[in-house]
Amino acid sequence: MSLPRCALLWARLPAGRQAGHRAAVCSALRAHTGPFPGALGRVPAIACASSSASGGSKAPNTSLFVPLTVKPQGPSADGDVGAELTRPLDKNEVKKILDKFYKRKEIQKLSADYGLDARLFHQAFISFRNYIMQSHSLDVDIHIILNDICFSAAHVDDLFPFFLRHAKQIFPVLECKDDLRKISDLRIPPNWYPEARAIHRKIIFHSGPTNSGKTYHAIQKYLSAKSGVYCGPLKLLAHEIFEKSNAAGVPCDLVTGEERVTVDPDGKQAAHVACTVEMCSVTTPYEVAVIDEIQMIKDPARGWAWTRALLGLCAEEIHLCGESAAIDLVTELMYTTGEDVEVRTYKRLTPISVLDHALESLDNLRPGDCIVCFSKNDIYSVSRQIEIRGLESAVIYGSLPPGTKLAQAKKFNDPDDPCKILVATDAIGMGLNLSIRRIIFYSLMKPSINEKGEKEIEPITTSQALQIAGRAGRFSSKFKEGEVTTMNREDLSLLKEILNRPVDPIRAAGLHPTAEQIEMFAYHLPDTTLSNLIDIFVDFSQVDGQYFVCNMDDFKFSAELIQHIPLSLRVRYVFCTAPINKKQPFVCSSLLQFARQYSRNEPLTFSWLRRYIKWPLLPPKNIKDLMDLEAVHDVLDLYLWLSYRFLDMFPDASLVRDLQKQLDGIIQDGVHNITKLIKISETHKLLNLQNLSAESQSRLSGATKSQSRRNRGTKALGSKAAEPLGPDAEEKSLASRLVQQGLLTADMLKQLEREWMTQQAEQGKARLETGTSLKGTRRKKKDPDSD
Repeated sequence: MSLPRCALLWARLPAGRQAGHRAAVCSALRAHTGPFPGALGRVPAIACASSSASGGSKAPNTSLFVPLTVKPQGPSADGDVGAELTRPLDKNEVKKILDKFYKRKEIQKLSADYGLDARLFHQAFISFRNYIMQSHSLDVDIHIILNDICFSAAHVDDLFPFFLRHAKQIFPVLECKDDLRKISDLRIPPNWYPEARAIHRKIIFHSGPTNSGKTYHAIQKYLSAKSGVYCGPLKLLAHEIFEKSNAAGVPCDLVTGEERVTVDPDGKQAAHVACTVEMCSVTTPYEVAVIDEIQMIKDPARGWAWTRALLGLCAEEIHLCGESAAIDLVTELMYTTGEDVEVRTYKRLTPISVLDHALESLDNLRPGDCIVCFSKNDIYSVSRQIEIRGLESAVIYGSLPPGTKLAQAKKFNDPDDPCKILVATDAIGMGLNLSIRRIIFYSLMKPSINEKGEKEIEPITTSQALQIAGRAGRFSSKFKEGEVTTMNREDLSLLKEILNRPVDPIRAAGLHPTAEQIEMFAYHLPDTTLSNLIDIFVDFSQVDGQYFVCNMDDFKFSAELIQHIPLSLRVRYVFCTAPINKKQPFVCSSLLQFARQYSRNEPLTFSWLRRYIKWPLLPPKNIKDLMDLEAVHDVLDLYLWLSYRFLDMFPDASLVRDLQKQLDGIIQDGVHNITKLIKISETHKLLNLQNLSAESQSRLSGATKSQSRRNRGTKALGSKAAEPLGPDAEEKSLASRLVQQGLLTADMLKQLEREWMTQQAEQGKARLETGTSLKGTRRKKKDPDSD
């Protein structure tokens, strides 16, 4: 037996133990180690643990503490020393002692003082009891204490130091709470950027509504400077400034998450760079910096990037462009850095008015109209109805590739193109120059995710309404006056109310933990998963009143997705920061596959990627095919994003970019023929547009409130059906309504019937040739929005 073990044994001996027993133990100890160097005396229970008790500024959320597993001890090579020194333990007696220990109010109170609330105390005790009862042999110290308690030579409370030691093993956060609080202290973020604090920067805030020229004036300063950086919220905006700058004779590089373009043939960096805000350098000195859409500093997911740019850019002049709602916050933040803010206010260059009448029917559309929807199903439905009227429309929504969005915008803007109507989501709010005369809100209700990650449907905010409405009648378009209205007349009063509300001032700026901070957390909690590390970090973090910690649900989603793959913490962190759409299963599985390949040290070559995405891909035959192609495009984006972080493992970025351009062309053709895809999807029951919501029917027909309520009741009764209605029922319910509402003429109806019958005949013939038969029931196809 080693001297430390003997010393520990001696320290645990209670002062009131019988002299004979103490002498016997001491004799046994001397037999193992020789003369013992003086008595250490008994260590009181409270003294053993007092050093761990900590105050802390706030009580942690202990539900985030995930217990680790402590395995019971097996047979020891030295044998059961505790049993040799005393006697073997009676497990039944030990169980009674442990149960008595658990029920002691004093123990529960003492545990609470050391950070073990009722939940942690219970979990720690269960683990402690299992460890004691299932171990083949126990450490000498705890064996002797249990033996003494059995003989009433020690008190049951003497178990507390051993219980606390075990609790810290399964909840290591208890051991290092103070250190974790220091690491996660996010107060005074200006001090994170010493290079920026070393210079005195001039801050100029260009404030104004959409189409007021605020960004134009900031960009003119950028172009006239010796060096500059433009930080935008979208790749499209970064591309636009990149092209404008080079066209104006100012060499400019492009930096986005997925792309690096240097204009110098030798690869030398230009003095100017256009980038997405996340990619800006906070160590490179510039003469002028432009931060666009500064109000996004409040964004719950991306706000940290604007905070970082505002506090960290090393530029003599920083020009901020955005809403006036951000002025007070920016002024407060700059006060902490000792920098003044100069505000320049702009007014809209062209007038815009809210009409006193709603559109009510798609028959009232005019060239230059843009119908704004907040769901893909509404996009598909409206596009189909416009096509039935013999009109052509362009379509823009968020998940389309940037190239396809630009192609659709060009088509809509072209005066020689027959396409005069645009159907879009709020993706048109920034990044696209569109020649719109009238904005028509198809709905004012927009799905959103709240702080708890739950989906909610709420009216759009004043800021969102102004951003979208401001796209009408832009200064650079052929329409010098803009108009705004709604599809449904019942929404018009709400729209006016929303637009007339003052924009709420922005109260706080977003922050985000760095990779270095997470690494320090992991040093103290090495067995904790990355997702759990993030939860604990956010819970322990302390921020000043002008800041908040950004929502990290997407990061945690990716962390949980690849948790089982063996990766270093830094590599795992990078994979988790990759921007993915977690609603796309193929994109999520691709992140998983890329991480698995990386962990095997197998480079993801161009040929491997082609096989993985099953290239070449065919043009889309229906809406589902189109959505699948969009997901593949996102996967190629993910490859390119990772290629700039792990060049050796993702070596073929240039080839993949060429492949992505080909895919972009295929998607563009699909979107160009989107109404045909919608029609085919409708026929094959891949897209159930017949079952329009009551609200959609009301908007399309201008129905009265009572009619809308009746339709809602009808939908509620039919919503339980897992399959679409049969063709006869569909024809009677939908077709008759559309004819009555003037949305279909008799000729249109006959044409649709002929198309449907032809399609049915072709399907029946195909089934007969292949020898397949229809089953009694079909599994319902997934709704396109569910992907």
